Amino acid sequence: MVPMPDAPGSRLTVGFDLDMTLIDSRPGIRATYEALAAETGVFIDAELAVTRLGPPLEEELAHWFPPERIPEVGDRYRAMYVDTAIAATPAMPGARESIAAVHAHGGRAVVVTAKHQPNAKLHIEHLGMEPDAVVGSLWAEAKAAALRAHEASIYVGDHVGDVRGAAAAEALSVTVPTGPCSAEELRAAGASVVLPDLTAFPDWLANHLADDVA
Repeated sequence: MVPMPDAPGSRLTVGFDLDMTLIDSRPGIRATYEALAAETGVFIDAELAVTRLGPPLEEELAHWFPPERIPEVGDRYRAMYVDTAIAATPAMPGARESIAAVHAHGGRAVVVTAKHQPNAKLHIEHLGMEPDAVVGSLWAEAKAAALRAHEASIYVGDHVGDVRGAAAAEALSVTVPTGPCSAEELRAAGASVVLPDLTAFPDWLANHLADDVA
């Protein structure tokens, strides 16, 4: 079930993806895959896996495990992740400032991610970020349920799946090519805005809101 917002209305709400948008999850995910491979005895190319972050964990596990093992291995990965990934994962440049910028304009910041929600919250807490809500286990078009529930008018992500999620929610798609998708791929998928990275987001938001008022 998608949590409902605390205070619905016309107030500005901006959604943010997590992996490779707000956090550089590659070091922690790489370490977790390496630990999982060591424990299961199954080869996993962790370097390759971290080049295609975005989709749900099960899609990556399907490259390395037979279908009948994926639920069990997925549960084990998520359990191991707490010890191997949280402390190893830094914030992306501009991440905290982007959330703060939304708050400075009187808005709400909502994280909507494909990541397992408890682990997503651990990242947010560890890095001292302060979004107003965190919703996990949603990918691509499925993200629209949370974006609509929280009345998000903007969704910020790094993947073509995030562009599709924004479109399904009828939200403005703002993207950063800091994950596996290039600026050209994001534009081709229909992104409304492509920024170089999140350090550009606070100024973009200020200008966007000023244009809306003008």
